[in-house]
Amino acid sequence: MKKLLSIVLILSLIFSLAACSKPVEKEIPEESGAAEPEKNPEEQAEEPEAPEEPAAPEGTIMLAAAASLKNCMDEELLPMFTEQYSKITVNTTYDSSGKLQSQIEEGAGIDVFMSAAMKQMNALDEKGMIAEDSIVELLENKIVLIVPEGSDKGIEKFEDVVKAEVIAVGDPESVPAGQYAKEALENLGLWEQVLPLSSLGTNVTEVLNWVAEGSADAGIVYATDAASKDNVAVVAEAPEGSVSKVIYPAGIVKNTANEEAAKLFIEFLQTGEAAEVFGKYGFTVNK
Repeated sequence: MKKLLSIVLILSLIFSLAACSKPVEKEIPEESGAAEPEKNPEEQAEEPEAPEEPAAPEGTIMLAAAASLKNCMDEELLPMFTEQYSKITVNTTYDSSGKLQSQIEEGAGIDVFMSAAMKQMNALDEKGMIAEDSIVELLENKIVLIVPEGSDKGIEKFEDVVKAEVIAVGDPESVPAGQYAKEALENLGLWEQVLPLSSLGTNVTEVLNWVAEGSADAGIVYATDAASKDNVAVVAEAPEGSVSKVIYPAGIVKNTANEEAAKLFIEFLQTGEAAEVFGKYGFTVNK
């Protein structure tokens, strides 16, 4: 019995030793994923460059404007425009709208035309001399009767113009203010009486100066011109219904050498700041 037990113990010991001597395989954990290769800097997307600012407009334009626009243009509007567009030069010529119309028809180098009536602008447009869709009916003015300050002729209303010995009027053939004066006087039945007493000026500024100097006892001009002289007095506006609406249009001459600059100038004239200046000189913005 003891011998049998000894054999069992010896066998158990042999199996235990065999189990301990078996090599243990180590488990290798799987990697979650391969590392991403580093990007080549040249392959990375480049940031878009900021767009270049457009070049400032530049050039020279010639403005041909009615004489009654000279003060507001030279004193305020042109300096304002030049401040905004320093590379655009605006040269000017002022005269009666009829004379300026003739210059354009003869091929004068004019880029922008501003007349004191639609008649001259429409005539050029009908001849194909104004750029398409460029005409703007910009301003409105009034026709008034003036006398020298301190006048004792008893002229107090428009119909009293016949009391004057000399009446200054723009030439109706070429001066819009003269055309409006003739229209008003014809509608009042006074033109035939006034004509023999009339001294016809080549532009409205000349008419204004004759009255201011006392060379004429009365004159018919725009309200804006009368407001620019201290030594004349306005006695009356043309009666309602006696004269057409006085419109000042602006347009670009078709053969302009600098259309971009001309467009910018026309756009500037339609701004609120330009309207304020026009108002200071007696104009109203046409609506």
